[in-house]
Amino acid sequence: MATEVDKSTFLKIFTTVFLPMFLAAVDQTLLATATPNIVRELGNLPLSSWIAIGYMLAGAATVPIYGWLGDLFGRKNMLLMALGIFALGSVCCALSTSMEWLVINRVVQGIGSGGLMILSQALIGEWVAPRQKAKYQGYFSSLFALSSMGGPVLGGFIVTYLNWHWLFWLNLPLIGIAVYRLARTPTAQIPRTQRSLDLWGLMLFPVMTTLLIYWLSSGGHYFAWRSDTSYLLAGTFIVVAVIFVFQQRRVKDSFLPLGLLKQKIIYRPLRSSFIFAACLFSLAFFLPIFLQIVLHLEPAEAGVHMIPMSAGIITGSYCTGKWIGRTGVPKYLPVVGFTLSATMFLLLGTCPLSPLVISLLALGCGLGLGTVMPSTQVTIQTVSGKANLGRITAMAGLCRSLGGSVGTALFGTLIYSLIPNFDVNHSLTALLSAPHEEVVQAFQTAFKIAAVLAIVGACNAASVPRIHLDDFSFEVGIK
Repeated sequence: MATEVDKSTFLKIFTTVFLPMFLAAVDQTLLATATPNIVRELGNLPLSSWIAIGYMLAGAATVPIYGWLGDLFGRKNMLLMALGIFALGSVCCALSTSMEWLVINRVVQGIGSGGLMILSQALIGEWVAPRQKAKYQGYFSSLFALSSMGGPVLGGFIVTYLNWHWLFWLNLPLIGIAVYRLARTPTAQIPRTQRSLDLWGLMLFPVMTTLLIYWLSSGGHYFAWRSDTSYLLAGTFIVVAVIFVFQQRRVKDSFLPLGLLKQKIIYRPLRSSFIFAACLFSLAFFLPIFLQIVLHLEPAEAGVHMIPMSAGIITGSYCTGKWIGRTGVPKYLPVVGFTLSATMFLLLGTCPLSPLVISLLALGCGLGLGTVMPSTQVTIQTVSGKANLGRITAMAGLCRSLGGSVGTALFGTLIYSLIPNFDVNHSLTALLSAPHEEVVQAFQTAFKIAAVLAIVGACNAASVPRIHLDDFSFEVGIK
């Protein structure tokens, strides 16, 4: 039977990892409103998109590495190192005098960010019993959603009253507080087996991940799918992937948790995470475009109509955590959630749409999708055991990154391919000049496809083996 911690103890642990999680989430969107000011000072507009792309690519590529090293050397130690790299990147970004150096330093900052969210969640997993972990999952989802939504607002405020350099300088006191709190936190005693360092895996995996995510997220936007750049990226990825799989099968202590990934109770929830992210990010990316291009709303108005979706995700996740904490069974709610989201997507694809209708349907989509992440996270962390918490949590994070990239890329390709005479190099101009009815039809067709994808997610969630969290032992030791 699990050994539980009381709420005050949990809150102490949560407030320790709060700042690393906040920094990881808010810096994804913090520079959105500051980019015009940065371009005015540093120039080089075409390179400015890499301020965000470089950060996210570096973070996604290093997530599994932090998870693996956390299992090997201790998650607290690796989180301290990630905070140090993040601090170095922040200082270098603040001191940047050209767009080229800012992008390079954002990559450094992204390398640090890759460990902040994943290792923080794994640290919670070291201390909190499975039922309590599910019950408190709403804290994580609320923090992530509010940080992501608040990033542009906070960035705009700082740029208006200070300047863009302070977006990075203000990270330092927060990092200092996080390091101080983390250093004073006792280390949980984790059973570890002796493992050799898989250096080839550590080198090959980030290269493979970066190639894949960049190809999926940039295809159709920064280069055409049928271009030499696209073929070169895809071909290089295939070659590196084949080498990586061959190497992982031959090495004794593989970088990926191959033994775990073969289990239905692990890979099926990971598939749910992939499908969840594909649905969520395609909606989050293309619904604001629909609101602005088709319904002619201002960007600020479109943002307001996206708030219900975020509120739905927070509510769905919080209620799911409470339900799992009471019943101890994480299987069934994702099935209901994916089905609800599929219904909302289908209505988006068939009904006459107004801003109010879209807000209500987005709320329903958020409620449904909000059930997925808490249940999948608590399932894989519980089954994999404390010795593999870092690696399996990282796998979930990687699946979400890949799902978001694949969903955004494929839905973008679908929508734009349905618009006659669409020019991938001038997407906004092409959308504005395209016939209104054809643009509406293209977007609504994509929403119908999203409904099908959500039904696939429901079927996959239904196929996940049923477990009860109380059937798994949980013990905490301190060293």
